[in-house]
Amino acid sequence: MRESSLPPETRFWQPASGSFQLESGLRLQAPRLAYRSWGRLDPDQANAVLVCHPLTGSADVDHWWPDLLGEGRLLDPLHQFVLCANVLGSCYGSTGPSSTDPLTGHRYGRSFPPITIRDMVRLEAEWIHSLGIRRLSLILGGSLGGMRALEWGALFPDRTTALVAIATTDRQPPWAIAFSEAQRLAIQADPDWLNGDYPPERPPRAGLRAARAMAMVSYRHWHEFTERFGRRTTSNGKFEVVRWLAYHGEQLAERFDAGSYVTLTHAMDTHDLGQGCLQPGSPLPATFPPTLVVGIRSDLLYPPDEQLRLAKRLPQSETAWLDSPRGHDAFLVDTADLTARIQNFMQARCKARQPQPPAPRHPLSITMDQTSCPEENS
Repeated sequence: MRESSLPPETRFWQPASGSFQLESGLRLQAPRLAYRSWGRLDPDQANAVLVCHPLTGSADVDHWWPDLLGEGRLLDPLHQFVLCANVLGSCYGSTGPSSTDPLTGHRYGRSFPPITIRDMVRLEAEWIHSLGIRRLSLILGGSLGGMRALEWGALFPDRTTALVAIATTDRQPPWAIAFSEAQRLAIQADPDWLNGDYPPERPPRAGLRAARAMAMVSYRHWHEFTERFGRRTTSNGKFEVVRWLAYHGEQLAERFDAGSYVTLTHAMDTHDLGQGCLQPGSPLPATFPPTLVVGIRSDLLYPPDEQLRLAKRLPQSETAWLDSPRGHDAFLVDTADLTARIQNFMQARCKARQPQPPAPRHPLSITMDQTSCPEENS
């Protein structure tokens, strides 16, 4: 996305050191995070909430989770200081493959280094620290965002009061890896891919459309497809489900970068909470923050067994379920049920705070426009 297309409330941050070392040992020069905020930080800094967006989401929580953000809603700017950054490696203003490499003056393209979920969170932690926030009252996210929420708990348990991990996993399972690889193969088979060094005016749109169509199949459940589309056809004789897939493929190709898609799905594939510190799958330390694991009973990507396994590994966990036919994407669609599950958890774990009039040390945007969004955006 061009910077000129970003909402005017978007702000940008870069590390004071001027660079950032990745887990791979490589160093990014002048990396940048684009972020947005809503509300004010209390003087005691006890009301900061971090939202972690899903794979093709952005810092614009009001666009892709509008029912959760606003006065009287789960994320209420009158009481909370809500933050969301576009993740490292993505394409909405943060540094990623479509960004300019300051060392060469050219787009990174295929030279953008591999990154991990841990890299994303470590950079976010530097950003949060720079805002003067020493502890977050809540971190929540779904899918890729849930991976990041869990990684926050593992890396910075003393800076995290509670977590909500939705439709996610602590270790990317082979089923999800296979889906991601199939999508990457579709992108890389597009002649316009050019090994990742395509010009911005001619991206591999066909490959990205095909990848999105594959992803949408994994984000929903076959029962919903049967009830919603059946074998009905459109006026031109195409199946309605085919038209629906084509629509969502085109929508993503219009707004997202193929290089970022490849980069972020690779990062998800390598996700393994506690890797390098713990035996694979072993219980996490007692210092890990209290966590609500929200599973979706019809989720084909991270099914109920995966949520139960994750919850068992966490030292302080609760499990809640969305009984939705909409599959993995239910956390973006069935927001009333999701809100109720999270509110129950928050009421038990987090003390409600009253709004405070003083402005934060670093004044940030409070403006929100409740823009409508597509119903799917994982």
